[in-house]
Amino acid sequence: MKERTPKNIFIQGAISSAFIADSIQKHSTKTDIGGHSIFLGQVRADEIEGKKVVAIEYTAYEEMALQKMHEIREAVFAEYPLTCMHVYHSLGKVAAGEICLFVFTSSAHRKAATEACSVLVERIKAELPVWGAEILEDETHQWKVNQ
Repeated sequence: MKERTPKNIFIQGAISSAFIADSIQKHSTKTDIGGHSIFLGQVRADEIEGKKVVAIEYTAYEEMALQKMHEIREAVFAEYPLTCMHVYHSLGKVAAGEICLFVFTSSAHRKAATEACSVLVERIKAELPVWGAEILEDETHQWKVNQ
């Protein structure tokens, strides 16, 4: 098996629909893939104490986060027969309604792709050292709690 190295998963700002579409399109030549599973995390305009969330400012200890993502990636590749796995997470300010997390798994059969995608999202939310400060409409901030 080929040795995989840590990949940079971070994108400054929101993840654009063009980037997502291009990522999907690049897989059309890989004819051994029978199923893809995609998760898109979007910033919600939650209401907190009567104030609306207008954006989230994401920060990370990048070196630690990239190493942890590599460990998660290797564990999921060991558990599921995937052809491809891509994870992108925003850093910086992402407005409500914009995409901040893009997880994309591919395999010969849909079940492995969908199960692996779900496991990846849950592990990213639980284990990755990425923090979000919710920016409220009055420009105050508070740390986001992952749910």
